[in-house]
Amino acid sequence: MPQATHAPRTAVDKALDLVEAVARASRPPRLTDLADEVGLHRATAYRVLVDLVRRGWVLRVDDRYLPGTAVLRLSARAAHNSLTSLARPVLEDLCTRTGMMVNLQVLENDGSRVVDVIRPDRLAMISTLRDEALPVHRFAGPLALVAALPPRARGPYLDVAREAGHPLDGETGLLADLARTEADGFAVEHGRNEQFVASLSRAVVPLPGAPVCAVTVVGPDAEIDEPRMRRLREELASAVDTLRDLLSGTGTASGA
Repeated sequence: MPQATHAPRTAVDKALDLVEAVARASRPPRLTDLADEVGLHRATAYRVLVDLVRRGWVLRVDDRYLPGTAVLRLSARAAHNSLTSLARPVLEDLCTRTGMMVNLQVLENDGSRVVDVIRPDRLAMISTLRDEALPVHRFAGPLALVAALPPRARGPYLDVAREAGHPLDGETGLLADLARTEADGFAVEHGRNEQFVASLSRAVVPLPGAPVCAVTVVGPDAEIDEPRMRRLREELASAVDTLRDLLSGTGTASGA
């Protein structure tokens, strides 16, 4: 709990206390944990956290909280206990097992953002897209994330595709892609953003509710074909299961 001072805490103090408490937690804390640690009434802590989630400073997964993408971008120290540090051993293992580039993406207001990448030397010609925002109609990562959302929450992502002139309806439309991904659990993309490059993605949903992140395998289109797809799906599913268990507090990353 922060040390008591004579001056009352401002709204900024309360927000920063909560951001710092989330960042230093060894495991994703619940609202009650955070309120007790920073000395706030639970209702007050909840109101502040709602704004922090909206601004990207905190990421909520069901009833637990993680540092958000704003923290990841601005503070390497805070990122130490964040989603990226938790996921990195999983990404490295998946890269080794598949020989593909692997990235971690989180959902933002109108797409996803790549927050970490492991790229083997042989794929140096493929852009990592690290720190870039990706629209749902061009990439597998945001497609997997949006497909894991309730239909009523997909509007902002559909709007981006509509404004870009991408069709929503029909067999090749975004709605059909979302339906296939929701039913299958995997999003597949071939050459929509970069010719001869394909990707396979799966969302990580530790508890019922919104997805926390997506793990994506990226490589040459010729290597993400039907003969190899079964193995890639198995390896990706295993990695996502491992990360889901870590976020739920029931697993341990190799080398952690």
